Amino acid sequence: MSHAPRQLKLGAFLMATGHHVAAWRHPEVPANAGLDFSHYKHLAQVAEAAKFDTLFIADSVAAATGDIASRMARSDHFEPMTLLSALSAVTERIGLISTVTTSYNEPYHVARKFASLDHLSYGRAGWNLVTSDAAAEAQNFGRDEHIGHAERYSRAREFYEVVTGLWDSWADDAFSRDKASGEYYDPAKLHVLNHQGEHFRVKGPLNVARSPQGRPVIVQAGSSEAGRELAAQTAEVVFTAQPSLASAQAFYADLKGRLGKFGRSADSLKIMPGVFVVVGETEALAREKFESFQALVEPEVGVALLGRMLGNFDLSGYPLNEPLPKLPLTDSGQRSRQQLLTELADRENLTLGQLGRRIAGGRGHYSLIGTATQIADQLQIWFEQGAADGFNVLVPHLPGGLVDFAHHVVPELQRRGLFRTEYEGKTLRENLGLKRPANPFFEHERD
Repeated sequence: MSHAPRQLKLGAFLMATGHHVAAWRHPEVPANAGLDFSHYKHLAQVAEAAKFDTLFIADSVAAATGDIASRMARSDHFEPMTLLSALSAVTERIGLISTVTTSYNEPYHVARKFASLDHLSYGRAGWNLVTSDAAAEAQNFGRDEHIGHAERYSRAREFYEVVTGLWDSWADDAFSRDKASGEYYDPAKLHVLNHQGEHFRVKGPLNVARSPQGRPVIVQAGSSEAGRELAAQTAEVVFTAQPSLASAQAFYADLKGRLGKFGRSADSLKIMPGVFVVVGETEALAREKFESFQALVEPEVGVALLGRMLGNFDLSGYPLNEPLPKLPLTDSGQRSRQQLLTELADRENLTLGQLGRRIAGGRGHYSLIGTATQIADQLQIWFEQGAADGFNVLVPHLPGGLVDFAHHVVPELQRRGLFRTEYEGKTLRENLGLKRPANPFFEHERD
């Protein structure tokens, strides 16, 4: 039996005006993109025409405020589940992944929303399970301080158990809807969860039938020790920020190596590092394009973004021309990103101002600036040398950056046989090559 050659997966990581912090100021970018549905509809259709696996939308449940935040396009944008529900009606095959935090939500709500999105999209939903890293969110949910790192992950693990248990409330064929007999569902095919744990008490069942994929795809983005363990146990796709081939290979080997103890195979988890991409007809033109965004970065804005990425630190009082100050280990932010950016500053001997400018585009993700051929070369190396199963693509500006990637890089990857020319199936699981999970409460019905 012949097997099709392994092909990489691609996600389009959408951020309103683009990932570059100054993109909204660029003349080619619609400044009001965060609340313009026609903008997102266009992006979704560009990505689907290029056969991307997924659209991915990150989220925060707090507005960016303050003097510096007033100079970034990070304060007004759609709630992502609402947006993806609307996009499900104007797309057919592309996956729809949204970040929803376990820190400031309830499991029943999350289970219900994603099950609904999976039905609305006929099987294309994915949940990016995160523990909030923005301390400002706490005060919107009755807390004075953010939940600590260890408790966030303890809560997240139990949250996952409750949500997946609720998704399995019904057997696949529970709803007979038999008009002649009068039976709407078979009561023998209903499971009541009755969860009582450290963080949650949830009776169930969910008031949504089991979804087309069985369960929406579980995505995670944590790279700390606690994040890796949770991902190895529960995730089917992992997004990660890795600055180099060597670090990506180490992360890939480590995470895949953890799967066995949870009874999982290596191909049950797809690892998709973020890659920040600027495409040009020549390398010089690509760099010129990138510099047109860099020229719009105000030093204070770059440093404010850096402080947020390092773990919600206020760096405004530190000199721009001196090294990054020594900071305590964050308990409210992303520890893995704090380590990555601190190491970057040390390795390249960057001042605070230089580091802020350096991350203005990719925020610590691997960056590629060049021709379609040069970019495809690097993606191929990472894919073939044990660093990635695919990539979550970040572009500086939207829609232009995504159009550039779709029209130039994707055809080059297809020419090399590294990326599909047609979708494999109709659901996100089929296109990612992930199995449809059995319902553990009704396993006796299989076979």
